[in-house]
Amino acid sequence: MLHFETKFPVRYYETDQMGIVHHSNYIRYFECARNTMMAELGYPIEQCEADGVTIPIVSVSCRYHHPAKMGDVLTVTAEIEKAPLAKLVVEQTVLNQKGELLVSGQVVLGFLNKENGYPVRCPEKLVSLIDAMTASEQ
Repeated sequence: MLHFETKFPVRYYETDQMGIVHHSNYIRYFECARNTMMAELGYPIEQCEADGVTIPIVSVSCRYHHPAKMGDVLTVTAEIEKAPLAKLVVEQTVLNQKGELLVSGQVVLGFLNKENGYPVRCPEKLVSLIDAMTASEQ
């Protein structure tokens, strides 16, 4: 399994009048972690798109356990169980600075040909990088 994480503080504009993070921001937090993951793998999303493949979200699920608050420093994770074929399943979590689980979820990503919008398999470069990272972690 591959595990990536990124940290950042809750920003004022992400909260409501009570200082609680609005639920919609967790989807953005998930994306931040996935972008970090792709960059750390050595295949940033921009490169994937330059290679002619876009990576749209097929589905997102979130389970809200506890609210994040103004002043919290969040750790957002992205985990991949296996190399993708036609879709990439990413398990994601958001934790606060105490390590408390705030949100858990799953994002399923597809792969489309950038020119015609038709589904394609995951780029071989990404599959190879995930396979190599998975092998090195075992």
